[in-house]
Amino acid sequence: MKKNETTGVTAPIGFEAAGIHCGIKKAGNLDLALITSEVTGPIAGVFTQNQVAAAPVQLDRIHLRTRRGRAIIVNSGNANACTGKTGLAAARTMASEVARRLSVPLHQVFVGSTGVIGRILPIDRITAGIPVLISRLSRQGGTHAARAILTTDLRPKTVAVRTRIGGTVVTIGGIAKGSGMIHPDMATMLAYLTTDAAILPATLQHALKSAVDQSFNCITVDGDTSTNDTVLCLANGLAKNPQIRQGTRDYRLFVQALTEASQQLALAICRDGEGVTKVVKILVRGATTVAAAKRVAVTVATSNLVKTALFGEDANWGRVMGAIGRSGVPMNQDRVSVSFDNVLMVRRGMGTGLAMERKIDQVFKRKEFTITIGLGQGRAEAHMWTTDLSYDYVRINASYRS
Repeated sequence: MKKNETTGVTAPIGFEAAGIHCGIKKAGNLDLALITSEVTGPIAGVFTQNQVAAAPVQLDRIHLRTRRGRAIIVNSGNANACTGKTGLAAARTMASEVARRLSVPLHQVFVGSTGVIGRILPIDRITAGIPVLISRLSRQGGTHAARAILTTDLRPKTVAVRTRIGGTVVTIGGIAKGSGMIHPDMATMLAYLTTDAAILPATLQHALKSAVDQSFNCITVDGDTSTNDTVLCLANGLAKNPQIRQGTRDYRLFVQALTEASQQLALAICRDGEGVTKVVKILVRGATTVAAAKRVAVTVATSNLVKTALFGEDANWGRVMGAIGRSGVPMNQDRVSVSFDNVLMVRRGMGTGLAMERKIDQVFKRKEFTITIGLGQGRAEAHMWTTDLSYDYVRINASYRS
């Protein structure tokens, strides 16, 4: 992508965005974002698996039944979760106010919220800010929208990926927020993807689910899932490519690009995790099933002993072996291998010696590396990205509400 090209949600044709301060956060901090499409189009969504679902998630699940979207409004600084009927009414007011001012049906407006749980959303401040927000919509507004959805994040997260579908350039843009409470099903975050691709609604939903499974559902910072996890992908067809249908080559190309965009945002969340100093890929190979490989990867990735060893740069490979063994996946220890980047530390279930330990000491000093686990049982594989667990993580979360 050229330096002067737009990134984020306004990179595809026909999208505008804006971000303002409406009074939820302290003065000067952007806290309200809006993304709009020039035309109505298909929309897909994947949401938290937490049974305590925030009001915006409840509303979006209802609106998603029509599979049509035009706008997404998001506030930060308040999660609007565990707020009962009052919270649901506030989420609906956010959507209805945008719908009224854009002259679109209510069900075509989607809502997101992030921040502290359990506090009543100051809806009057939001509704007062919506006219200003709409007046500032532009192709350049994507960067402001990316900033307006942040909470404890250190930096905005944006992406733009381009591919060719039927000879036509198709663009996928996106923004995300996430720093703490990051774990699969879904990783605790908000992500909003846009595309100018022409695609059937059901096909877009399948594509998004596939991309999420290989990206946002493969990252963990602290093992906690949130009440507000949401990924939405809004398409408008303005690239005028041949309509994408499931099971075709064009579909595979689109999923590849959507997965790439999602993985870039997911890794940006990992790198920006609360107190994070390292991002490590856990790659499990040689499993009997993908589910078994994923279970091993998740167990290693969420082990506090492994994560603290990463932070301390203590190349304690025994912690990795211990996590593999307690994953609950049947295995033969004598077939297990573990490599740290290209350094083979465990062969046939046993360490390869002090010389190799000195080599992995150097690997542990890197900011990013891969732990590859071989189970020697089959051909299935899965991956996770994890982070270290630092003093700063405890400090940040010990005083989050203050």
